[in-house]
Amino acid sequence: MQAEFIRTAVLPEQFPPESLPEIAFLGRSNVGKSSLLNALAATRGLAHTSAIPGRTQAINFFRVRRQWCFVDLPGYGYARVPLELAASWKRLIESYLVHRRALRLCLVLLDARRGWMEKDEELRRWLEHHRRPYVVVATKFDKLGSQAEKCKGVAAIGSHRNESRWWLGEPISFSARTGQGVREIWQAIAAMRDHP
Repeated sequence: MQAEFIRTAVLPEQFPPESLPEIAFLGRSNVGKSSLLNALAATRGLAHTSAIPGRTQAINFFRVRRQWCFVDLPGYGYARVPLELAASWKRLIESYLVHRRALRLCLVLLDARRGWMEKDEELRRWLEHHRRPYVVVATKFDKLGSQAEKCKGVAAIGSHRNESRWWLGEPISFSARTGQGVREIWQAIAAMRDHP
């Protein structure tokens, strides 16, 4: 699959032209945004992954299949950054999410082992308020033990589904190790291709 890095932006004026429909990757620090992006693009190392939270400190844009722009946003909820830096990340992310007309879909990533946490809930309410369509992806699914644990984890994540008007479909379970969920996520992305 053809995939390439376009640009890093630390200020809104550095965002690239809106020439392709965009898919935004959102979630807590170290939830697996870059791993999911690499799995969808079938390109190892396209987005840099790290075991250290807070590594993505800007918005990174990638062209995928010459049809999409994948947008990797900084993670939230990581306490070991100065408050001023965390506030600037928040302003940058909100500027992107509010004003970007090419944005078709947000992928909201949750750690399947932890489910909804306070910052995730804030993001969900924010997306609902701003009428941004989103799909919920349960990452690190392979790290849940038994089948019963897996069913319980996904059910807990899906428990807010009925409260959400802009949440599309059911939670999608994803594993970077096995590739589980890649096809289903691509189907959700493809369905948004022509949405305004």
